[in-house]
Amino acid sequence: MRFKLDENFDLRLIPLVAEGGHDVDAVLEEGLSGQPDEAIYQACITSPAQTEGIVVVRPPRAVLPLIRATLASALADLKARPLRGLLLIVEPGRIRMYNPQEETEA
Repeated sequence: MRFKLDENFDLRLIPLVAEGGHDVDAVLEEGLSGQPDEAIYQACITSPAQTEGIVVVRPPRAVLPLIRATLASALADLKARPLRGLLLIVEPGRIRMYNPQEETEA
């Protein structure tokens, strides 16, 4: 699985994600800092209809230990499920999944 960490993620989280065998890029390292979400999204995909999935991590507070704990608790589950085309919101103790295709078809 590939991850692109947004600029609000501390670069010290890269080893946590990489330990699971994931490929990790960071917005800060790619010169995308300060870019709008749409520009970062476009940098992540080759075609909007074929995304590999987007994961948003929402800890109770944006401090490194809580971000790390929230992300770490979800990594195994994220690796075990298909993510293609989904938006996943990771919060402490749960992962919410949204399929934009289902919403467009409804």
